[in-house]
Amino acid sequence: MASAVTPIQEYEKSTFAAATSSGYEISHDVYQRGSGAPVVVLQELPGIGVETLRLADELVDEGFLVVLPHLFGPIGKTSMAGNTIRVLCMRKEFHCFRASRTSPIVDWLKALCRDVRSKTSSEGVGVIGMCLTGNFAMSLMADESVLAAVASQPSMPFGKSRALHMSDEEVACLKARIDSTAPMKALRFEGDSLCSAAKFACIDARLNDGEHRRVELDTLPGKGHSVLTLHFVNEVGHPTRKALDDVLQYFRGQLKR
Repeated sequence: MASAVTPIQEYEKSTFAAATSSGYEISHDVYQRGSGAPVVVLQELPGIGVETLRLADELVDEGFLVVLPHLFGPIGKTSMAGNTIRVLCMRKEFHCFRASRTSPIVDWLKALCRDVRSKTSSEGVGVIGMCLTGNFAMSLMADESVLAAVASQPSMPFGKSRALHMSDEEVACLKARIDSTAPMKALRFEGDSLCSAAKFACIDARLNDGEHRRVELDTLPGKGHSVLTLHFVNEVGHPTRKALDDVLQYFRGQLKR
């Protein structure tokens, strides 16, 4: 039987506000638990369910401070249909179908990462983005506050698997930042149609070249979608368990130097 997850009530709750580049102010609750090097976990579209809280427990148990911004939807359960409607209605924060430009929420997330780094006096933070927020992890890796980032099943812009949710300028900044720090990681299942092989091919073509492997692309066998949460299997030798162990080792190497 799986062990119980730490409930959200045991996290420290605060509210963080910051303006986007267009001047629109965004405010969200932020939950925090643990100690040590900080890792910002960005919720996926289904929400902050028990699976996401279990991922947070893994990070805390490994000696990391988990920072969990609550961007939309209920906490403690998943609501795919409800959250899809919520996000589509949050047009000032999420541009789900727009290629070659990231969403305004990334400005808020950059400000949050900078605030976390400052308050923890850390060299930099780690980031995990998943599904809807997977592409945000790539954008955040370009910021000076972020030292390590994992894009799990990055799926935006929706319906445009051969495009990135980043401008050419953002791509150039990301490449330069990675060249001065370390590669980031990306994960997907082989049979995932939302984060398809074409999406990984696009990431590879835009960010990697013969001299620099800036994104380590890890394709797992199977037809799941959520590598680290909904379709994670906590069994020794399972591809998702190995993927999470690799992520933990990556963060240890980058954040605990």
